[in-house]
Amino acid sequence: MHDTPPPERGSEPSADEIAALFTRSDGEYLCARWGRPLAPVVFGVDDRTLGIVKGAFEAVAELAGHEIAETDPELGANVMVFFFRDWDELTEVPNLDRLVQGLAPLVERLKAADANQYRVFRFDGDGAITACFVFLRMDAELSAVPAETLALSQVVHSMLLWSDTAFTTRSALGTLSDGRVVLRPDVAAILRAAYDPVLPDVARDPSHALRLHARLTAGRLS
Repeated sequence: MHDTPPPERGSEPSADEIAALFTRSDGEYLCARWGRPLAPVVFGVDDRTLGIVKGAFEAVAELAGHEIAETDPELGANVMVFFFRDWDELTEVPNLDRLVQGLAPLVERLKAADANQYRVFRFDGDGAITACFVFLRMDAELSAVPAETLALSQVVHSMLLWSDTAFTTRSALGTLSDGRVVLRPDVAAILRAAYDPVLPDVARDPSHALRLHARLTAGRLS
């Protein structure tokens, strides 16, 4: 079970704090969400972990008011989560190089950086998310993270195109008094607001953060 507590009264972030989550290190504001239902598939795990990851997708998609589908008409599965021990394993996955452009040089860069995770997004002509590939190299650090925590974190990071600097100083997750790890209420509220049908799938103007903030405030007052 992946619980997401409701935002506390008066706990919503400011418009500037919201904007920071979608302002990239080059100064560009960009918020993109999925333009089609999620159709996730998970590789390299046992049945228990598979259920945990899929449960996380279902819980976060329900929070956002977004659909989960059995298949994607274009790719079959449009969210692919790979668990593995060595980056070189990715180059052995059949046809993955057709889905992820420049896979071989990407793997070399990730090996050189000693990275343990990476996400690749694909977009439609307007910039909405159409696919996401999540790569998790299960080194000692990631292996020490509970499956529920790792799954929830990866799903949240895959639901929106957050800034490359978002959550570098503070995780999107928090811990309740009973020890359960949950999505932070403010992040949950932003995610839910970002999927408001009135808002566009893609926003490049910082004024979008003001619209997100207005929805957070309206939700608190309702």
